Amino acid sequence: MSVTTSATAAAAADPQAEAAALAALAESPDGVVEAIARKAGVSPRTILDLLPAGAAVAAPAEAFSAIWEAMTGWGEVLFIVHTEDIVLECVGTLPAGSHGHGYFNIHGDSPIGGHIKAANCAAIYFVDRMFHGRRSLSVQFVNGAGEAMFKVFVRRDASRELIAEQADQFEALRGRYR
Repeated sequence: MSVTTSATAAAAADPQAEAAALAALAESPDGVVEAIARKAGVSPRTILDLLPAGAAVAAPAEAFSAIWEAMTGWGEVLFIVHTEDIVLECVGTLPAGSHGHGYFNIHGDSPIGGHIKAANCAAIYFVDRMFHGRRSLSVQFVNGAGEAMFKVFVRRDASRELIAEQADQFEALRGRYR
C-alpha cells in the first residue's frame, strides 16, 4: 500500500534531494533515521520511503485507532518521542485510547499517557531494519511534515534480543497492511 504526502512527493520530484537522501542512507544504513534525514536535508519520512522493499511498510492514517488498539496487547513497549531537542524514551504498556475534544486520549495504569493529535497523523510505518548492527522493529506515526510524531518499539530481553512474542505480534499487524 502506498501512502504519500507533499513532503515525500517533493523529495521524489527533486532528484538532488533524493540523491542526497540515498547517499546519506548508504553512508549510514543502520543509523538513526532522523540523523540521516537531517544530513540529507529531507524529512525522516523520505528516508523511510527510500528504505529497501519491505523495510518500511506504510499504513494509512485512518488505521490509527485500529493499530493503536492492536498494540495495547503487546505488553511493555518502548515509546519514543524524537525531536531536534530531545529523545524521550518511556517503557510501559500502551493504554486503550478514545477520541475526544480533538485528541486521541490515553489514560491508564502506565507511564505512557496523554493526548495525541491523531488528526495530524499522515501515515503509519511498520519499520523492520538494522539499527547499529541489530534488527529493530518499530511502528512510527508520521505527521504531514514527514516527521515522526512518536514511535513504538518492540522491546528487547535481558540478552538484548527482540522479545519473540512482541516481534510475532508486530509481524502479524504489519501483515494486515502489506
